Amino acid sequence: MPKVTGYTPAWLSKPEPGFDLFTATSEDEKHALSLNGKGTSKPGPRRTIAHRGTEVFIAVGKEIRWADLVYLKETWEDKQQAQKGQARGKGKESFQTESRDGNAQGYRTIKTPVADDIRQLVISPTGNYLAILTTHTVHIALLPESSHLTAPDTGPMRLKTYTLGPTTHVTSQSGIASALWHPLGVNGTCLVTVTEEAVVRIWELSTTDRWSFDRPTLTIDLKKLADGTSLDQDFGASVSGINKAFSPDSFEMEVASACFAGKGSGGWSPMTLWIAMREGDVYALCPLLPEKWSPPPTLIPSLTVSIVAKNAAMEDDFDIPESHKLLAQQQLAWFSDLDNQDPVHIESSMGEPPGTVYTRPAKPGKVPRLQGPFELDLAPEESDNELNDLLTDIFVVGEKIDAEQLMYGEEEELEMDDAEQEGLSAGIICLLTSSGRLSICLDLEGVEAQWLPTSKSRYSRFVQDIEIPSLLTFQVMETSRSSEIWEGSWPVFSPDVESRYSFYITNTTSITFVSLVPWVFRLETEMNEGNEGTDFRIELIAKQSSIRERVFTQKMHDTSAPLTASNLISDPDLGYFLLSATSHGPLALSFESPEAEMGLVRRERSPTYDSEPDKPLILCEPRPVYQPPHALAMSSGLTKLREKLGHSKYKRLLNEEVRMSPATLTVFTDVHKLLSEETHRLGSAAAELFRRCQRLQVDLQTQIRRANEVASRVDAITGNDTDDGPAVSANERLEERIQAAQDRQKQLAARIEKMRKQVTKGTNRELTDKEKVWVEEIHNLASKVLKEHEGDAVEDDNVPWRRYEEVEHIKEELLDQVSAEAQMAPSPNIKVPSEVRRVKMAKIKDLLDRESALVEATKNRLERLSMS
Repeated sequence: MPKVTGYTPAWLSKPEPGFDLFTATSEDEKHALSLNGKGTSKPGPRRTIAHRGTEVFIAVGKEIRWADLVYLKETWEDKQQAQKGQARGKGKESFQTESRDGNAQGYRTIKTPVADDIRQLVISPTGNYLAILTTHTVHIALLPESSHLTAPDTGPMRLKTYTLGPTTHVTSQSGIASALWHPLGVNGTCLVTVTEEAVVRIWELSTTDRWSFDRPTLTIDLKKLADGTSLDQDFGASVSGINKAFSPDSFEMEVASACFAGKGSGGWSPMTLWIAMREGDVYALCPLLPEKWSPPPTLIPSLTVSIVAKNAAMEDDFDIPESHKLLAQQQLAWFSDLDNQDPVHIESSMGEPPGTVYTRPAKPGKVPRLQGPFELDLAPEESDNELNDLLTDIFVVGEKIDAEQLMYGEEEELEMDDAEQEGLSAGIICLLTSSGRLSICLDLEGVEAQWLPTSKSRYSRFVQDIEIPSLLTFQVMETSRSSEIWEGSWPVFSPDVESRYSFYITNTTSITFVSLVPWVFRLETEMNEGNEGTDFRIELIAKQSSIRERVFTQKMHDTSAPLTASNLISDPDLGYFLLSATSHGPLALSFESPEAEMGLVRRERSPTYDSEPDKPLILCEPRPVYQPPHALAMSSGLTKLREKLGHSKYKRLLNEEVRMSPATLTVFTDVHKLLSEETHRLGSAAAELFRRCQRLQVDLQTQIRRANEVASRVDAITGNDTDDGPAVSANERLEERIQAAQDRQKQLAARIEKMRKQVTKGTNRELTDKEKVWVEEIHNLASKVLKEHEGDAVEDDNVPWRRYEEVEHIKEELLDQVSAEAQMAPSPNIKVPSEVRRVKMAKIKDLLDRESALVEATKNRLERLSMS
């Protein structure tokens, strides 16, 4: 899990401008925000923070605050450096901040035309549009450039805003459950809205066509679609309004949330809309496409491979049900219509490759079949607590893109991110309930495109034969404590920026990190390889839990300040950053970057790069900075109560003596009720302050103790812990210790080398092939030279030792013969000159010496080789 390195920084704390981003400006707004958290408003998701890079948009009441976090941080750092320079006596010359004095405070206020408090902010993929949602209305704002943040004008801004569906999304109609930007929309201009009454609408927005904000291009009533039998039926929403008559579908099909798998997923996932119903059912719409859509480069080829292979496998197989053949033929007809189109090439946003725009295929139809409700295999049993079964949010991770199958037989390599190629080849659906129960399910069968048949189709009777889809419940875990569960709780998901298989869960008072990485990649390996023992290993993987760690918890005094959905930002200036907020102020968490956790080496800096100063040693774990309770900053309501009494029928009592009467009792009762609430609130805040002071003492003692431990360790290293002997400088002591350590190291190295040699001599290890050949060659040479190896010698008369013996034998015979002849016959009186005799004798002795030396050298060499 990510390690928390710091909590809300100083540049987002009071009294800095960054703190004012998240708080109301007037007491009336603060009171309204507090009431919204106490359950007087309708429960639902709170996504009041959206970001575009390091720019954040925060909804506070009916207005939006727009700021750049990097600008706020740098402004605060400049101010701190200027204050340090002035404290050192350098004055204004130490640091120039005049360049920022004429600019804004780092944020702007955006006025909106909404009539109710903003509940959700959803920014488009390209960052050009911002969807502003209340409980029943949707407004689309055109976002300005970042340069407006640092403009000298600090007044409120009014953006170009369009009301989405002025006659559709209104207070008299159904509330808004989710608003999603379609991942396949052209340049991120397609918005999908899902109402609580299960009506899905697709809006293809264009600033040049105002009608695009008034009428959706496609409307689907899921209640009608669930009972549909053919494509010829009308599945549009009723124009007259909401049907007030009783229907079981009004409870079973009340939408809690909806989501797409994302543009980087494979197969049909990018065009599949998942809908989670409040009562626990899960549905899917595939393919849900706008009239004009732009697929990524890998989507069309991957669908081509899948559809063609499926139809080829079903063509001659008579055992396949007719319902499956119907779906395969529908997909083939859909792809044939798509293949016959001539796509339009457009320029995408900056940093993206050029895109292609297709038209939604007209065959088999524009309205897909509603798949579901999915059966949850191995689902947990129903509990007595109703909140355990009420869904609040859904999060889907699509299957990975199979690059090997996609580029099979192709010479070119497909350019894809490593994150898109890694992962699981099955979809993962995560469901979250009001009680904080998280269910992780696997879509092993895979959701594919399905349509209803036409009324004249011969396959219409096979519609009921289609099997009910199912999801395998892989794991169930709790993310909330029993004391944190209440009726208005609405936990939500927040995707992580570091991995598509990790996310954060934000509840009323807590933020929990969940990672599926420990088992995702191992499960994919087992599913692909399919070796012996796979069932046993998959069972072990199923028992291995996902990573679940709570990163933040605030005390639940009341529900007046619930946490908004977390936003994750990864930026070189901010780091790995989590941002959330309450109605009383911001909440920020700084995590250790994954590169630092993995120990990766940073790239080489340029010679002109100024290195950052070393961070101080952390003696204690980081903890949230104490913020005074909100009750201490609230003004008393007695003034407003007195003004209210001054305009009521009891105003005469304010100037008269106190008399016992029903009117006086009524006034005293109202005052007592107000004072009791305020005194209780102040008493709780004072008690919290007292406990914080006590905890501060304990923390201070702990820090002092740890500082002493570090100091003693430093003294032990430097040698300051001993007072014996003459005073020696720290450098000399360090050099002595280093020299002693080096000498000790050399001694240990010598001992290790000596022991290694002894172990090598006493260890019988097998000979290598080269050594065996060398030994064999030595034995062969010894058998040829030495007589004692005669048994191993080859039968050959030309071996050296036999030739040597033969020479010796001939020598002895010649000597005997000469001696015998000398005795038998007198030597002839032949006189040989002495000079000739000496020359001949010298040659003979030389030859004999050379032969003797050669034989002796050969014997010595063989003896040395045998000994070694």
